[in-house]
Amino acid sequence: MRATTSAAQHVRRGVVARRRNMATAAATAQHVHGQSGVDTDICGVPTLMTNSEAFVETLRVNGVKDVFGIVGSAFMDSLDLFPRAGIRFISVAHEQNAAHMADGYYRASGKTGTCIGQNGPGISNFVTGVAAAYWANSPMVVITPEAATLTKGHGGFQEVDQLPMFSTVCKEQVHVNNGARMAELTGLAYNASIRELGPVQLNIPRDFFYGQNTFTVPRPSVIEPTAGGENALQTAAEVIRGAKNPVIISGGGVVQSEGGVAAVVALAEALGAPVASTYLHNDSFPHDHPLSCGPLGYCGSKGAMTVVSEADVLICVGTRLGPFGTNPQYGFNYWPTDAKVVQVEIDPKRVGRVKALRQDDVGICGDAALAAKSLVARLAAGAEAAASATKAERFARINGHKTAWEEEVQQMLVANQAAADAEPDKLVPRQALRELEKAMPEDAMVATDIGNSCSVSNGFLKFKEPRSYFAAMTYGNCGYALPAVMGAKVACPDRPAVAYVGDGAWGMSLNETLTCTRENIPTTVVVFNNRQWGAEKKNQVLWFGDRYLGVQLEHPDGGFAGIAKAMGAEGVQVTKLEDVGPELQKACAAQKDGKTTIIEIMTTRELGDPFRRDAMKLPQRLLSKYQATNESAESATQQPIDLGKDAAPDYKGPGNWKF
Repeated sequence: MRATTSAAQHVRRGVVARRRNMATAAATAQHVHGQSGVDTDICGVPTLMTNSEAFVETLRVNGVKDVFGIVGSAFMDSLDLFPRAGIRFISVAHEQNAAHMADGYYRASGKTGTCIGQNGPGISNFVTGVAAAYWANSPMVVITPEAATLTKGHGGFQEVDQLPMFSTVCKEQVHVNNGARMAELTGLAYNASIRELGPVQLNIPRDFFYGQNTFTVPRPSVIEPTAGGENALQTAAEVIRGAKNPVIISGGGVVQSEGGVAAVVALAEALGAPVASTYLHNDSFPHDHPLSCGPLGYCGSKGAMTVVSEADVLICVGTRLGPFGTNPQYGFNYWPTDAKVVQVEIDPKRVGRVKALRQDDVGICGDAALAAKSLVARLAAGAEAAASATKAERFARINGHKTAWEEEVQQMLVANQAAADAEPDKLVPRQALRELEKAMPEDAMVATDIGNSCSVSNGFLKFKEPRSYFAAMTYGNCGYALPAVMGAKVACPDRPAVAYVGDGAWGMSLNETLTCTRENIPTTVVVFNNRQWGAEKKNQVLWFGDRYLGVQLEHPDGGFAGIAKAMGAEGVQVTKLEDVGPELQKACAAQKDGKTTIIEIMTTRELGDPFRRDAMKLPQRLLSKYQATNESAESATQQPIDLGKDAAPDYKGPGNWKF
């Protein structure tokens, strides 16, 4: 009797569910055609659906509007539903770039990015892009259809074990172990990406996209952040209250936190404290604020580093204090060993992880904005901060350090002018970067690739608003900038999108120029053509006696501008300094007309500081046949021997070696 009743109820539920699905389909169709009416009542209601419908509906209720990837049979049943669910599928040229686009999409908008690909080779291509997002703390869901459950292990077509390859570059891995759990586990993946602030893998056997079940689509779960522990916050406030020369270091967590920048501005103004931005987070504090000192880290501001070196208390907000942003730069070990440290970091695993907290330091596991607001309130509620008495004096000293650094930069701009004079139509890289800085639209989003010229740009990129600067971060992979800023452009189509790329790294992402034109993602790319893998060549200059191996590049006569035109984009080659700024402004304006432009700036072979002075050593060989490669000192000039000259030969045979 119970079984019969249960069966009858199930049939009635199925009829109701089918009617509801028909209504949903009609409403969705109206939405696709520009009318309102998307079903919002599906959450929490048991509904008979196909597995693909459950998957797509869960994407929809989690706010997914754009998915990056390459089409594949493994998920085609779900893909067929995307348009009626209001989801745009953006077809890319390489899956690594789809992951970078999802990364940039989040970093520009604060909305979780999504990418998907074909099982096997399509998924393995994601790994580099996901690793970059992991170290950028970018929430994204990496959807990885895999070989079917009934054939996995047979060594079939496009089969590989997909969970191990992402185990160290995802904050969480979700595997759909039964098609009936499609909605539950898809929702879990999106919740985890926000909770963990990073990429989450959603692994789905391809046969689970088929079938039907009664699903309950879960509502997105939002966990309210906190400012941190009461004791830690109060202790930190008292440490800061006693500081005579406090300095604030503003990190990526400030950008990610809602209202983070405004909260740090309020804290800085309450103390009269100067603010330095962490490595590659130049948008974490307004550059035009009087207390802004500029970025730390590789190719950052020595003025900011000098300010940090004089601090008696460092207030580090929204940062893990990674080594690349705290190591010595310009021969200057600027981190103050006697200063007390207050570190605000939302990930408990990274509080005190790189810079160990000492007895008088304070670690706060909390949201950057909430923690900064709490500190301001606690300071206001007690005795006046010691720093209040010296605001004017400290402000004058800060300006002195900033002025001194700008004078050094001016010297750098002309230090190798002779090389440009010797090479007609080649520009000094720093001079080109300064012109780009002056011409950059205020609301631009800029992504930078890894490499020497792009890294030097760290000191020339200034922003007023957060979510404006996207770099490859500490994973440091080439090919990042263009796809990342394309994702940003999809998320924020009204803002100018600009990528900085070296000519070596450009070979890894120029194929996405086709995606820009095909998918109508207007973007501007600045390619610095110095005819070399500059970052690695700098190592061979300094420590390997200018023996060039694998670093010299040659390009077609028409250059990358010509290739861009062949791909349907605009292309221009810049050989005059006075043209740099106008060409950037013209290209950014052309984005409003749907045009992508590749600006190829022809530069000299001048190189900035090396990436890893901390990790390199002069070679000292033991075998007699290698003794000629021993070196006793770094290059005296610090610049390539072919600076301002024809290219030195790359290693092709012993006759080409310097010795």
